[in-house]
Amino acid sequence: MANSKWTYDLGTIVELKKPHPCVHRSKQFEIVRMGADIKIKCLGCGNIIMLSRRDFEERIKKIVS
Repeated sequence: MANSKWTYDLGTIVELKKPHPCVHRSKQFEIVRMGADIKIKCLGCGNIIMLSRRDFEERIKKIVS
């Protein structure tokens, strides 16, 4: 498995390539759980989404903070 070019941890704010389909259309998410899967929270509506680490790394556009 190749190393990720992204460095992130719990509490990191990331911007994804596509917006969350909520009313706010936010592209920014906070990482709330890490493991084999990653849980991220939409900063617009507060919904939590679980993605595999591979899917998450494909969808990251940039690290905000």
